[in-house]
Amino acid sequence: MNPIRIVMMGTGTFAEPTLEHLLQGPDPVVGVFTQPDRETGVKRGSTRQVGRGMKEIAAEKNVPVFQPESINSPEGVALLKDLNPDLLVVAAYGQILSKEVLGLPSIGAINVHASLLPKYRGAAPIAWAIYHGEAETGVTIIRMSVGLDAGNMLAQKSVLIQPMETAGELEARLAPIGAQMALDVIAQMKQGPVVGTPQDKALVTKAPKLKKEDGLIDWNRPAEAVARQIQAMQPWPTAYTFLHREGKEPMRVMIARCVLTEGHGEPSTLFSPDGKKLVVHCSPGALEILELQPAGKKKMNPSDFLRGHPIQKTDRFGCQDLFAA
Repeated sequence: MNPIRIVMMGTGTFAEPTLEHLLQGPDPVVGVFTQPDRETGVKRGSTRQVGRGMKEIAAEKNVPVFQPESINSPEGVALLKDLNPDLLVVAAYGQILSKEVLGLPSIGAINVHASLLPKYRGAAPIAWAIYHGEAETGVTIIRMSVGLDAGNMLAQKSVLIQPMETAGELEARLAPIGAQMALDVIAQMKQGPVVGTPQDKALVTKAPKLKKEDGLIDWNRPAEAVARQIQAMQPWPTAYTFLHREGKEPMRVMIARCVLTEGHGEPSTLFSPDGKKLVVHCSPGALEILELQPAGKKKMNPSDFLRGHPIQKTDRFGCQDLFAA
């Protein structure tokens, strides 16, 4: 088959390896669509990590880049139509494609999705897989349809989730796997129709976009569950709690890293056995905090934190209104 015209759509570090692989492949990438640039303090269109940046990668090969607020707008559709694509390759784009957009490429559209579909359909599959304690996750290449992540599965590969692995770290491992899988599927599609396997609707679970509130820690949960939440919320929105000290306003504290430890105290109570370690009791179990960040400060280890905030018996971690009447 002759070379096909590919348009790539994606944002962030999960998408970037796919674009890099496509640019090194045999088929021309005639355009790249990515989310609009967002200024600091402005609501972001994507909470995903950014590495080199889709725009920079595309510019190295003189590939035009488009950043419509909505790909489904008349302007977005017109931009795509002008490129006359044969195939759309989508990875973490952050926008749902309309039936009109999906109908433009002559061969269709494929999506590089970071889960073992039909589990974890949605915007944050990696984070929710960790949060719910899955032993493994992976990447699925699907033929895109109007339904959210509902198309036939064209390829799938699983990987084990490592102990203490954050969502950001797992994303970095999955991204190059998905990139190579996309190239393999494209090669198959060029040989002839690839039907794939329908997803089992009975096994569908959701992975909605993360909100800041998803990071709020409930210390009445088991220590293992809280540890998974802390891992899942890195790098965004980050897990957080509030330090309550007698006579002082609650202080927001972000928890970046932790490890399970022994402990049998009342949930949310704090313990420092040597003035350097910081232990928080859960229900059941306890967590030793390895890295934390008070609001307005840099990340620090517990020893540095405790020098400025020595723990008293009445100190607690909890929600902002923990002691409200």
